[in-house]
Amino acid sequence: MTKNYTEQFTGSFTQQEPIAQAGIDAVLAVMGHGRLHRYNTVDGEIAEAALLEEEFATYTGAKYCLAVASGGYAMTTAMRACGVKHGDKVLTNAFTLAPVPGAIAAVGAAPVFVGVTENLVIDLDDLAAKIGQASVLLLSHMRGHICDMDALMALCDGAGVTVIEDCAHTMGAEWNGKPSGRWGKFGCYSTQTYKHMNSGEGGLLISDDSDGMARAIMMSGSYMLFERHRAAPPPETFKQIKYETPNISGRMDNLRAAILRPQLAGLKTQCDRWNALYREVEAGLKDTPGLKLIDRPAAEDFVASSFQFLLLDWKPDAVQDVITRCLKRGVELKWFGGAEPTGFTSRYDSWRYAASEPMPKSDRILAGIIDMRLPLTFSTQDCAQIARIIRAEVGAVWQSGAGAIT
Repeated sequence: MTKNYTEQFTGSFTQQEPIAQAGIDAVLAVMGHGRLHRYNTVDGEIAEAALLEEEFATYTGAKYCLAVASGGYAMTTAMRACGVKHGDKVLTNAFTLAPVPGAIAAVGAAPVFVGVTENLVIDLDDLAAKIGQASVLLLSHMRGHICDMDALMALCDGAGVTVIEDCAHTMGAEWNGKPSGRWGKFGCYSTQTYKHMNSGEGGLLISDDSDGMARAIMMSGSYMLFERHRAAPPPETFKQIKYETPNISGRMDNLRAAILRPQLAGLKTQCDRWNALYREVEAGLKDTPGLKLIDRPAAEDFVASSFQFLLLDWKPDAVQDVITRCLKRGVELKWFGGAEPTGFTSRYDSWRYAASEPMPKSDRILAGIIDMRLPLTFSTQDCAQIARIIRAEVGAVWQSGAGAIT
């Protein structure tokens, strides 16, 4: 069969869907009355931010929820609420994005990077070897890949390590029927434009821990208005905490909350749409010579707003050739093995503010990770075409003999 090397994709990998009319109407209502600040309410009014917190707590099954300015702020607040201080060490994934080690650095702590497996999840053997170095694990469910959470929690609970989940890429996902964000002490979410709900910037923090969430609410800048939260611990929890917790303002405003509430109501439908796009690309790339797909365990009910595959043990020049060839045909791929950080893509040895030991096993995997966004502005037909283009270009480089190192 003759391959089509002229097919061109013309879609945008950064164009999100427009905000639905329900979100626009809600924002216009807030703008109309002018009470954008979450604590600026009139008698009988419930702020959009408070309603969002209540609804997201219900959605995840958490007791408490706090709406904040960003996913990064959610992570720093969770760590501070867990007692992480200047000079402490925090375990985290080597395969993640810069805001995760950045959040650790923001509280004055130092990351201890844990390796990655070929399934793009945290290496539990490496975690077991390093677990004595810190009392907190900031676990990144990077690009929506969830590790064996039962095994991870058994390991961390046995070592007395508190788990904070970075769920920026797993809103709506589950492991063994339990939502991501509900395994550790805190779950941290992002509502930045490229996440599962879009308010431009924003974040959500969930927990069942009353003292921890009370501290988080005080840190977010509640002043003494914590009783206006509807998904918060009871007022008596704040009795002493209100005197000893600094205000590090990072509230979500009512405009962003108003944008998000209708999206939350339709999140399940959106998640199903993302997974349909993922499965279309996966089917199109199956059995491509030289290309390794990522195994998704049956226990993982994922939400795939992006797609990853491995060009494992390829020469760097050959990987770059694939990236370049695909880009010429309209398909934008990101590579975690590049010598220099590019755009949103960087890796643990790029973050020179955070000392790290070499991790040869993980370096091998990172060198082969190819990453691609799947915005909901794509159709399944678009994804089938994208897969054909990637398959053709990977195949062309592979068949030339330039791909494999050995």
